Amino acid sequence: MNAPVQIESDVKQSVRALAPSLERRRLRLYLTMMAADIACILSAFFVAGGLYLGQWPEANAMIAAQLLVAIYATLGIYQAAYSIKALTEVKFAINRAMLALLVSSALLIFITFYTKSTNSFSRVIFTGALLLTACGIVALRLGLIWAVGKLWNGVVSNVMVIEAGGPEVELDNAIVLNAAKHGLVPDPDDPHSLDRLGRVFLNMDRVVVSCPDKDRPIWAFAMRSAGVKGELVSKVLTELRPMAISVDEKCVSLVVASGPLGLRARAFKRVFDVSVAGFALLLLWPVMLLAAIAIKLEDGGPILFVQRRLGRGNRFFNMLKLRSMTETGSDADGVVSASRDDQRITRIGRFLRRTSIDELPQLWNVVRGEMAVVGPRPHALGSQAGEKLFWEVDSAYWSRHALKPGLTGLAQVRGWRGATDMESDLKGRLDADLEYIANWTILRDFAILFGTVRVLIHDRAF
Repeated sequence: MNAPVQIESDVKQSVRALAPSLERRRLRLYLTMMAADIACILSAFFVAGGLYLGQWPEANAMIAAQLLVAIYATLGIYQAAYSIKALTEVKFAINRAMLALLVSSALLIFITFYTKSTNSFSRVIFTGALLLTACGIVALRLGLIWAVGKLWNGVVSNVMVIEAGGPEVELDNAIVLNAAKHGLVPDPDDPHSLDRLGRVFLNMDRVVVSCPDKDRPIWAFAMRSAGVKGELVSKVLTELRPMAISVDEKCVSLVVASGPLGLRARAFKRVFDVSVAGFALLLLWPVMLLAAIAIKLEDGGPILFVQRRLGRGNRFFNMLKLRSMTETGSDADGVVSASRDDQRITRIGRFLRRTSIDELPQLWNVVRGEMAVVGPRPHALGSQAGEKLFWEVDSAYWSRHALKPGLTGLAQVRGWRGATDMESDLKGRLDADLEYIANWTILRDFAILFGTVRVLIHDRAF
């Protein structure tokens, strides 16, 4: 048995050094599995066509193989054929791969039937190639899982145990942190403590907290708002609203939090973000260049305004904007909201804010992975609704950070933009953000993106 990984140095540096390497290793394994499956399909049709008709390669067989590859790869992702469980459990890995192969074959037959292309494909070649493919994929899965067990001791996920005064927990290959020693405090009234927790949870697949009964609700809140799969070592407690019970050989715990999106959804969303942001940067750089020149000519000050905002997992990041206020009037913490006759706003700045052009540099935040194209808008640390800080209005506020913040979002499309003069202004935004997180789909991202066009210019942009 491997002893738990003990972290004695500064938690920010240690955790970030250990966790990402395993995540990158796992991603390489997924890509290797997919590439091997594709190679197996192409090779099987190459061999089957050659053996049956004596042509190397046989043209129609290779066309069928290419069509099958496209369908199989897509279904394989949807069927979790490339997942953590598929790297460690032989039965699951083989079942998911065979299901994807069976369904993709049926779909290909259906497509060729309706396009009247079945006469072009040999049933003998197709059947033989499928049998060869199945044998090859099974062999690949057995070999890969053996290699993972042999070379990495079967460890393919990041597990963290936080000791916060509860019963002792021993999990193999876990990163173990003592909450008191490393200053880990789930304080909903302190954004800096939540930022620290968010950085600790970064890249974690599973977080297990052992704490006293009285502290369980606050730790459950912290893990939910950070968007991680969180567990509490505890007996079943109704007030924690457990999502499931996690049973380990040495630990029984309640699952009280789970990230909103799985691997497949995160991958689709990231491809969407990079594609849209990259295209927008290529299309709109002349607009940003002209705006930058205008800002510089007006008062000679800096072009960009960089402000620390709250992002995914309650972690801080530096958000970029074109400067729209005087250099001395810029508010780093966002304590004072802009108003209609705000004297801090420059002449060019008023136009930039009115047309939302000042937000365009955030496309670079999207490319860097700090933001998404669609998501809850990031807020400054000192933002207030009425006389209260945002998180003082509603504790559910922190849960909106379970996803990356966005350039636009459901709240903006529904008209919740501009100053938050009253608490109800935040409530409307918060309800829309939480609805978006709970019901995310890639199609909804497209709909919100197109819906944003009609609210780019609005009368609440001061």
